[in-house]
Amino acid sequence: MKIIPAQEAKQDYYNLRRQKSRNIFFKLNNTRPDKMKKRLKLVNKLLGKSDETTIIISPFYCDYGDNIYVGKHFFANYNFVVLDLAKVIIGDNCMIAPNVSFYGTEHPVDPDDRKKGDMVVGEIHIGNNVWIGGGSIILKDVHIGDNVVVGAGSVVTKDIPANSVVAGNPAKIIKTIELKN
Repeated sequence: MKIIPAQEAKQDYYNLRRQKSRNIFFKLNNTRPDKMKKRLKLVNKLLGKSDETTIIISPFYCDYGDNIYVGKHFFANYNFVVLDLAKVIIGDNCMIAPNVSFYGTEHPVDPDDRKKGDMVVGEIHIGNNVWIGGGSIILKDVHIGDNVVVGAGSVVTKDIPANSVVAGNPAKIIKTIELKN
């Protein structure tokens, strides 16, 4: 977890990066679905790491984009929102259902710090072969292990070990996945 003071968060550097990403995701969100090559070019321009196997269905929203790193065969469905003032790292073969949000940025609990406009940020790490169900929220400073399934509507507030199925608010382990290998 890191606190970014309001004066730093409002600097031209951050504002220019935010504006650049908003211009790109505006183009992405308004590009026809059948224009796959154009969409992929915009996604690859926006994200810090992606490739020709990356698929993001519009609409998609983020703060900066260049702090988002996705592995091979990444798929995000409608209304994926990422607050990425800190890094968001997503492994290979991950699927994101509709209306999922990653909140790597939040406001301080202390009202004086909140009034100043300070921000609290933390990285989000998602392992390989993870499926995040619709309407789920992943909070800052969370690491989700490989092969995890996050049930629809879950709020993930702490680390999830590999090979787990979690659900609820806050998300709790409801099952361990027995791998067939």
